[in-house]
Amino acid sequence: MREGGLYVDGTFGAGGHARAIAERGGRVVAFDLDESAAVPPDLAASVTLVRRNFAELGDALDGLSLGELDGALFDLGVSSMQFDRPERGFSLRFDGPLDMRMTGGTGDTAYDLLATLDERELADTIFAFGEERAARRIARALVAARDANRLPTRTLELAGLVAGVVQVRGKRERVHPATRTFQALRIAVNDELGSLERGLDAAIGRLRPGGRAVAISFHSLEDRIVKRRFRDDERVRALTKKPLIPGDDELARNPRARSAKLRVAERQP
Repeated sequence: MREGGLYVDGTFGAGGHARAIAERGGRVVAFDLDESAAVPPDLAASVTLVRRNFAELGDALDGLSLGELDGALFDLGVSSMQFDRPERGFSLRFDGPLDMRMTGGTGDTAYDLLATLDERELADTIFAFGEERAARRIARALVAARDANRLPTRTLELAGLVAGVVQVRGKRERVHPATRTFQALRIAVNDELGSLERGLDAAIGRLRPGGRAVAISFHSLEDRIVKRRFRDDERVRALTKKPLIPGDDELARNPRARSAKLRVAERQP
């Protein structure tokens, strides 16, 4: 990275990436919709926090009168901070309302989708965004519960309903059987894939020649978008033919990184 360069952190979260850039002499514009995200005092001189979706990166930089970027980092998905707060409704481990909004207060919730989408729309959402093969059976069970006034309103209720549909008796699952359904609802609620497409496009358009875009994805839908963009966008060349994945030491420190894939592209002259 370039000392004194300008970098975007697409998902500030707890600020780990922004801190690493700032400590190496970079200036950071960080994006985060979560009202709980805050820049610590020791980073205030180097990090500007923008409470907008990174899909609005271009407009946000224009508003700050900033031009070319030396780099842009997208650490995708939900932060550990959000997963660990039951009231946000992201986690399968804690009981909370079926919210899942990264904004924390505006737009439809996951429950709103369950309450309003018809059976086909629910099945299509769960299949497209969760890659869940049992999507139609899950949608059928959800609509039956809704018709009987027993539609889940809490995370553990939904997890139990989905598990009852897809879990194979006597088979020990490596991940919870409702994981894909939760992923699908979260992506739909937050338009995550559309935001990623727009954010990558805007970031690449702002990179100076030689500047780099880095994306860390956590499921195949995100990785597919990143791979295609870095491969097909004539403005950049991919520096990673295959994604980088965490090693054993990193996984020992951070088990949540087990599905992470990192890709890098460089802006062409």
